[in-house]
Amino acid sequence: MANYHVTYDRSSKNWKVKKAGGSNASGRRATQKEAEALAKYFCSESGGGEVRIHRKDNNEIRDSDTVKPGNDPRKIKDTKH
Repeated sequence: MANYHVTYDRSSKNWKVKKAGGSNASGRRATQKEAEALAKYFCSESGGGEVRIHRKDNNEIRDSDTVKPGNDPRKIKDTKH
């Protein structure tokens, strides 16, 4: 199980996918939507976990999605996606 973060890289002007605790980006994409899809793919291939999407302007976490077979402590259905 692994968690991934989607953040904007100001120096290369693209979105990067990084495994939590990792030092290098696992992938880079031109749009946040593409990077989010890649992060969810990586997360599902590693046994599930959390994908945390950060804001472009201040890098704060704006959303977090549980990817199966990860366990979401909340029993609320995701209505945004």
